[in-house]
Amino acid sequence: MGKKLLVTGSSGLIGSEVTEYFSDLGWDVRGFDNNMRADFFGPRGDTRWNQQRLLKKYKNFSHVELDIRDRAKVLSEVKRLKPDAIAHTAAQPSHDLAASRPFDDFDTNAVGTLNMLEAARLSCPEAPFVHMSTNKVYGDAPNELNLVELPTRWDYRDPEYFNGIKEDFRIDRSKHSLFGASKVAADVMVQEYGRYFGMPTCCLRGGCLTGPNHSGVELHGFLSYLIKCNLEKKTYRIFGYKGKQVRDNIHSLDVARFIAGFINAPRAGEVYNIGGGRNNSVSILEAFKLIESVSGNEMTYEYVDQNRQGDHICYISDLSKMRAHYPGWDITKDLLTTFNEIYESWLRRDDKEGA
Repeated sequence: MGKKLLVTGSSGLIGSEVTEYFSDLGWDVRGFDNNMRADFFGPRGDTRWNQQRLLKKYKNFSHVELDIRDRAKVLSEVKRLKPDAIAHTAAQPSHDLAASRPFDDFDTNAVGTLNMLEAARLSCPEAPFVHMSTNKVYGDAPNELNLVELPTRWDYRDPEYFNGIKEDFRIDRSKHSLFGASKVAADVMVQEYGRYFGMPTCCLRGGCLTGPNHSGVELHGFLSYLIKCNLEKKTYRIFGYKGKQVRDNIHSLDVARFIAGFINAPRAGEVYNIGGGRNNSVSILEAFKLIESVSGNEMTYEYVDQNRQGDHICYISDLSKMRAHYPGWDITKDLLTTFNEIYESWLRRDDKEGA
């Protein structure tokens, strides 16, 4: 009997990447998903295509139609499976959408995470539990740092932040968006189950997570959506900060590789800032130039002189703690490779839709 991995949100960007990674390693992977992304974002956010792709590709993957808000079903399914490890990637991921659907947001992100934690504590407390958190737990506090405006981007003025934001950056006394607040609740609870109950848990506070299997939409999925707009010659809207706002982008494969590293050598109640770091950081204006060089299409955009509430002006993840704890891990996919993969993926998907 092989090792068993439970992945929540298994049809999403990170969930599907983790599913593939561990399936290729020979693990039996069980996925919890109910395509809530289509409910949140409409047809463009639909992930059924990804679910079907995984089921077709892997005999050692099985799908369970499950909403993590359904406490009774979560408890019974985890008890029945008794996984050797859990990757909890299911979430309502948009800070814009949360304001219009606060109950759905909090019930999915905070309560759903508690349901998973308690199910794990009751049925498999020794199983490493990896939670996909977000850099939005820091709220807009990073915007208080001294910034310098460069021709195409904002950047940190103080040398101590050259490598980015560390895990000890404060998470309160800032504006998070309701999404950020629900993710803070989940993040702290995951830490607590590690510290209070001694369970092997960690929170991965993601920067810009991206990759070819992202169903990017305007409200969530920055690079995926930007590249799709370029491919379709559709107008992309920039929200504030002169288009110079910076994100560090990490390919979903490098996230899956770190999750595997943690599962192999778990710790209790840990927190890591996981992103692309300075080398994989890019502003919106810089991303326009890069995708234009890949596709040959000129970017069409309009500027909205109003930033999104709680949005970061410049966010780069400091990866030094991750590298120190897991020296075998590092970024393997650079920005250009990631852009090419996302672009080619959208081409393939559009070809299928048009067929």
